[in-house]
Amino acid sequence: MNSENLSLSEKIVSPSYIRQGSQARRSHEQLIRHLLEQGKCPEEGWSESTVELFLNELAVMDSNNFLGNCGVGEREGRVASSLVARRHYRLIHGIGRSGDIAAIQPKAAGSSLLNKLTNSVALDILRLAGVRSVASCFVVPMATGMSLTLCFLTLRHRRPKARYIIWPRIDQKSCFKSMITAGFEPVVVENVLEGDELRTDLEAVERKIEELGAENILCVHSTTSCFAPRVPDRLEELAAVCTKHNIPHIVNNAYGVQSSKCMHLIQQGARVGRIDAFVQSLDKNFMVPVGGAIIAGFDESFVQEISKMYPGRASASPSLDVLITLLTLGANGYKKYLSERKEIYSFLAQELKSLASAHGERLLHTPHNPISLAMSLDGLQAESDKAVTQLGSMLFTRQVSGARVIPLGKEQTINGHTFRGFMSHSESYPCPYLNAASAVGITREDVTLCMKRLDKCLKTLKKEGNAVKNGSPSNQEVTTGE
Repeated sequence: MNSENLSLSEKIVSPSYIRQGSQARRSHEQLIRHLLEQGKCPEEGWSESTVELFLNELAVMDSNNFLGNCGVGEREGRVASSLVARRHYRLIHGIGRSGDIAAIQPKAAGSSLLNKLTNSVALDILRLAGVRSVASCFVVPMATGMSLTLCFLTLRHRRPKARYIIWPRIDQKSCFKSMITAGFEPVVVENVLEGDELRTDLEAVERKIEELGAENILCVHSTTSCFAPRVPDRLEELAAVCTKHNIPHIVNNAYGVQSSKCMHLIQQGARVGRIDAFVQSLDKNFMVPVGGAIIAGFDESFVQEISKMYPGRASASPSLDVLITLLTLGANGYKKYLSERKEIYSFLAQELKSLASAHGERLLHTPHNPISLAMSLDGLQAESDKAVTQLGSMLFTRQVSGARVIPLGKEQTINGHTFRGFMSHSESYPCPYLNAASAVGITREDVTLCMKRLDKCLKTLKKEGNAVKNGSPSNQEVTTGE
């Protein structure tokens, strides 16, 4: 209520009560004022009532919610289902305009304000997470792969003769297809094995640049967050190589925001060399539904160029989801999640190492990967050829999600390119293995229950293997739950 309505209310209800209610409302409005003034994630999270008050205030600023609105256009924010309208807080117009996803919509001031504030808060969080010199970012309603494609298409206008993208191998289909979809030819650079880790082959990258010619290369497409035993690319060295040859550098930072190590690599890469843009997923880093990403960079004009490449308006759902989440958590709440994730990574490593030892396996030594871990499955492979893949299906049926079992020798053809040893990031990794990750939001209970079920599966497979060797039929154990 405004001051006039409050004065009128005092004629109906005791003025002291109205003043008390007015003070309570001002406490909500004070938080909103700070957000509008600073454009940063609040230190402490907001209550749901404050968030909903703010969203309702934004919604009434959009023309589809004007009391006297008369719409005669083809896009007037009409929604047939009231359930759908409530799901979106009646913010129906989306974000951007036909020529620019970051543009202001004349008939949707509230949605436009939502878009600008979300981008500003996201930028603040990227700086808080470790990339302190990032200049600009925007939320785009596409997942990581398509967001990378948008970056490559933007670079096409700057480097019209380029045909190739140099890509240190990571076995994740969307990364590869993002380059194909943009119309470029990926040049796959195999990783080198250092101990148990798969690391960037810098000499091979240099050789490819010399062989193809720098002017024919659109960019280097590197990766931070990944499944062990692959580890984040040598970003500082790659950034220096890109500067040396004047080649753009795009970083796939899919779930790297949650890792201070990944964010530090990006910060250092930009300090010593060249990083044009880095892309991160919303769902993996901020615990929101799938469908959004943040595209960020160190040159504001280039980031704006990418946003203008997006054709048409866009859904506001990813922006709305991440803004609600960050306002609810606050900077301190998000930092707490990051701290807990790091602690549970150490706990997961200890538990996986103990379990591996008990079954004659070992935890692979991958100190440069701050999120994912891997346990060898050599003994399981020795039991039978099918035991490794069987372990994966057993874990899935026992409701262990996210664990990846990687057999030896798998081949996969994607858009005409055959990857040998697919899923292992290498043509010939020495052993089969199992992956587990400590990602943001994981709990100690998740780890404990996973280890318990994995232990049971390994014992069952060993028992079946021994039965086959002894020539007796195995009694297959069917277990659900714990």
